[in-house]
Amino acid sequence: MREEEIKELITKILQEAQTTTSPAKEFGVFETVEEAIQAAKFAQECYENQTLETRRNVIEAIRCGMRPHIEKIACDTLEETGMGRYEDKLQKLQLVLDKTPGVEDLHTEALTGDNGMTLYELSPYGVVGAVTPSTNPAETVICNSIGILAAGNAVYFSVHPGAKKVSRWVVSKMNELVYEACGIQNLIVTIAAPSIEAAQEMMIHPDVPLLAITGGPGVVRQAMQSGKKVIAAGEGNPPSLVDETANIEKAAKDIVIGASFDNNILCTAEKSVVAVEQIVDYLILQMEKNGAYLVQDEAIIQKMVDMTIMENGAPSRKFIGKNANYILAEAGINVDFDVRVIILRADKIHPFVVKEMLMPILPVVTVNNFDEGLATALQIENRRHHTATMHSQNVGRMNLAAKKFQTSIFVKNGSSFAGLGFGGEGPTTFTIATPTGECTTSARDFARKRRCVLTDGFSIR
Repeated sequence: MREEEIKELITKILQEAQTTTSPAKEFGVFETVEEAIQAAKFAQECYENQTLETRRNVIEAIRCGMRPHIEKIACDTLEETGMGRYEDKLQKLQLVLDKTPGVEDLHTEALTGDNGMTLYELSPYGVVGAVTPSTNPAETVICNSIGILAAGNAVYFSVHPGAKKVSRWVVSKMNELVYEACGIQNLIVTIAAPSIEAAQEMMIHPDVPLLAITGGPGVVRQAMQSGKKVIAAGEGNPPSLVDETANIEKAAKDIVIGASFDNNILCTAEKSVVAVEQIVDYLILQMEKNGAYLVQDEAIIQKMVDMTIMENGAPSRKFIGKNANYILAEAGINVDFDVRVIILRADKIHPFVVKEMLMPILPVVTVNNFDEGLATALQIENRRHHTATMHSQNVGRMNLAAKKFQTSIFVKNGSSFAGLGFGGEGPTTFTIATPTGECTTSARDFARKRRCVLTDGFSIR
């Protein structure tokens, strides 16, 4: 038999064996980590023998098949997590289905010369272990699934317990779609009852060679200690720097839209504003015109600090991702319009400035000039290397800021989410790998680079 016929026969036998095994109650959802990973490993062994065209069909099936369900997913996410805004979640889900790169992201490199030809190809790792957050649960599951399957892998999702229901439903539905597209079950798996212990078990499992972590510093540190290759998305605290040359009307609108999007739970969202004194009053006025509410009473500001920051210094889950009107009401202020974001004047060491709050509270720090502003913004960003934005018409200043920030995402004269491809050029992702340096991840980051050398041939120059 030819090699191709042998591969086809092996694949057929594996698929037939797979379909005769006892299925889980839901596609891809298992009781234990071990069962889930073994099922994913089995599935990946079938999948790696398939063609690139099969992978393309799988990705297209996910894009088309999940689209009719985004209203349900957005609603379920809001109901389960209590964070964000329904209409913004719809836009995030649409974004990942439209702009997450697939197989086309896997570029082959070739070198030829007197000694033949060398190829650099991107090949699967096997089973990728992925951790997902409660802030963007479904978006991260969908986005990572597209990239990981495009690279030829299977994926085990260790989802956040605070979003387990919607995450499990998304995993199950995508498995159904993938099975219909290629006849392979369990390329995307999870467990019914996620936990910290289950995540730890996944991280050290011998059949998981690559970890993709989208979460806080604690889970990132734990993954780094696994001894495996890790793609890690860490914390951010993005400042927005505004100088006197900026288009203030546009800057104000962009900042309010970006900081209020899904109630600020995106790690890329503007978390503070650093503005030069010359234009700060006008900037605040324009922000108010775009739906911001300015709190000036120091007693109210202190009350917001006391109620939104817990004794251990962490933001209170009661207020993370909640509407600005709810936060204001809890602080004793009732407003008769839909407030997009709460703004207040603050110094650079204010708790709302130095902490990543993940709620629509946006402190505005006043500085004397651009140089002081850049230094202050760098101090606030604190070498997290995640995201920063800047509003200016001075190209030299923008170039200098880009070099100094060294963030994975740097948006100039736009809302922060332009860095995710929403209103900006380029693909999207919800895993921004800052600690490990991959930046905005895509299929190529979930593939192993391999060098294949053929001597004395295929050089025809």
